[in-house]
Amino acid sequence: MKNKLAELRNHREISQEGLGKILQVSRQTIISIEKGKYNPSLILAFKIAQVFNCKIEDIFIYEEE
Repeated sequence: MKNKLAELRNHREISQEGLGKILQVSRQTIISIEKGKYNPSLILAFKIAQVFNCKIEDIFIYEEE
């Protein structure tokens, strides 16, 4: 799954560590999500969307394999 997390985070000038603290996850989790190596839980995806005041589908792009 692709995502626009890094783009949104950079636009708001939030560091990976800062976003991790807001979401109560590690910086490594944010890095893994941004690189597409880890798909967040539905709860975490909702929390991310709330931080950026948008819908989940505005951040995460599902592509069939």
